[in-house]
Amino acid sequence: MQLTYTNTAEYSQIIDDLRKSFTNNLTKSLSYRKRQLRQLYKLLEENEDEICDALYKDLRRPKTETMIGEISWCKKESLDAIENLDGWSKPEYVKVGIAHALNGCHIRREPAGTVLIIGAWNYPVLLLLAPFIGAISAGCTVILKPSEVPDNTSATLTKLISKYLDQNAYRVVNGGSEETMELLQFRFDHIFYTGSGRVGKIIMTEAAKHLTPVTLELGGKSPAIIAKDADIPIVARRLIWGKTFNCGQTCVAPDYIICERSVQEALIKEFPRVIKEFLGENPQKSKDYSRIINQKQFDRLNNMLKKTSGKIIYGGITDRDELYISPTIVSDVTEDDELMQHEIFGPIFPIMVVNDLEEALEFVRSRDIPLAIYPFSRSDKTIQHVLDNTRSGATVINDCLMQASVMTLPFGGQGHSGMGSYRGKRSYDVFTHERSVMNTPYFFEKFIGFRYPPYTQRNDKIANWLFFSRWKGRSLFRGVLGAVIVLFLAYYSHKSEKLVGYVRNYFS
Repeated sequence: MQLTYTNTAEYSQIIDDLRKSFTNNLTKSLSYRKRQLRQLYKLLEENEDEICDALYKDLRRPKTETMIGEISWCKKESLDAIENLDGWSKPEYVKVGIAHALNGCHIRREPAGTVLIIGAWNYPVLLLLAPFIGAISAGCTVILKPSEVPDNTSATLTKLISKYLDQNAYRVVNGGSEETMELLQFRFDHIFYTGSGRVGKIIMTEAAKHLTPVTLELGGKSPAIIAKDADIPIVARRLIWGKTFNCGQTCVAPDYIICERSVQEALIKEFPRVIKEFLGENPQKSKDYSRIINQKQFDRLNNMLKKTSGKIIYGGITDRDELYISPTIVSDVTEDDELMQHEIFGPIFPIMVVNDLEEALEFVRSRDIPLAIYPFSRSDKTIQHVLDNTRSGATVINDCLMQASVMTLPFGGQGHSGMGSYRGKRSYDVFTHERSVMNTPYFFEKFIGFRYPPYTQRNDKIANWLFFSRWKGRSLFRGVLGAVIVLFLAYYSHKSEKLVGYVRNYFS
């Protein structure tokens, strides 16, 4: 299916139409949001084969990986949002001091407005639809901008979204970098972007012109830190799976290994066995091994391999016509090696040798904060030491990648690896404004006279006690009763210091 770019001259009208729909409260009711979420679930359920086929054309990705890594997650997110939306959107009444016991202070959760979601090419379904689910749940109107790189998948999603979801609230626009820059000239109420740090900086710069808040889901070099006491056969299986899933084109893939020399030697012996177990003697013939997305990315990875000063101890086989790069292990890589300068985003696995764990942690701390850290050790003390002495978006102990499958864990980075997080309720929160609401009834006027000029010493004492009392409201009845008593005393009985003192002690 051919991907057709949206005419940039249409952008203004599309955005105006979505803003009008939002202003007219089209997406406000929970029943409408749930209906659209059910439609999105239906889209995924009824078109599994077509979506998987499109992803196979773009990435040669096996259906199992697409189901595990994209479709199933989005279906689960949709059902979770439908089931929990009533609870997520309920007003939250907050604890208050005695001075505000009758004010009905609460947080009202409202949609952010008209938002822009820019997807990524490596997981073009998940990384577009997962935040989209949050935006639908929150009640926003949405412009979706899929990546133009996986053109078959983006064309398929464009067709299906226009068929299954309300076009008055949700629109898909397509284009390359120039069209995206044109789109960013318009004001949105939130921008959600998944992709590289380089483009993330551009997104943030353009958003700043309109003071638009952004969520950036980026990447980085996520290290696997292997301690001496790690179970090497298990470590090898889990790391090779994480590195070859989607041909290493995963933002949370383990990027490099850092360990002592004895561990490197053990891994070098184990890795080839595991690769053969998973993908056979010739991974190029395996139906379970994806391909690099395009020639641009292939050339980037191939150049890395050509420039490395490390030892290629397994793999290193490339085929540009087929966009094939074999699972490749490179040992004895130094910190200034080409493979250690940028996120690899491919099936190349460098190993960097250090003298001990402390040197490994010092190296990790000296780099940008990674999206994930993967420590492997049998010792709880060692794991705790890694956690206490590093920073990362997430940490997965003795495994990799699987943090992304847990909806109740925030998914996001820090610094160069991202800004903000999402998944599950957090996806709803991203596109929701927490509006503070405080209600002061008219009958309160007699009781709040102490706050008005002319100011007196008596009024100062009353105000100081009411606003800075340690009482936090142990029950609704106690709160209402206490507020009534104290305000009555404040208004009528300011001379009765004994009685005021008793009430003060009772509610402190």
